Amino acid sequence: MSWEEIISEYKPVKQRPRRIWVNVPKEEVYDVIRKLREAGFEHLSAISVTDWLNEGVFEVTYHLWSYSIKTLLTVKTKIPRDDPVIKSVVPIYGMSAWIHERELHEMFGVVFEGNPDLSPLFLEDWDGPPPFRKDFNWRDYVREKFYSKERERDKAYWEVWLK
Repeated sequence: MSWEEIISEYKPVKQRPRRIWVNVPKEEVYDVIRKLREAGFEHLSAISVTDWLNEGVFEVTYHLWSYSIKTLLTVKTKIPRDDPVIKSVVPIYGMSAWIHERELHEMFGVVFEGNPDLSPLFLEDWDGPPPFRKDFNWRDYVREKFYSKERERDKAYWEVWLK
């Protein structure tokens, strides 16, 4: 099956020459990506997440490149923010997928089922919520983590933020 046939039912959008994106339901995204790998999209350039807070979803985006077709294909899917779980593509793309998924788990809290290691990548001692989520209030986190109401020099930080 050609890559065009694989994505045809998802109404692909051509952004410009050699740049196409498709929206795929969460339940189908793993199989679509596997078929695209078999059809020549051998390079996983990146995985990214967009937090659509008002919609209550994360958009998980897979950027796939084909050296033979010389095309970048972006596969997008939406998952609920309150249960951000999606199947890992590590079995398809190996270590490239593993490192991207690990970062996105740490920064957004997305769970990639089947990823062998979702341990912290950058924030080893982090004890707060995922910091790239739009509802993360970094000012409150910093104030509560690093400033004391009892220390005289810190009182100004509490007073300013409470206004």
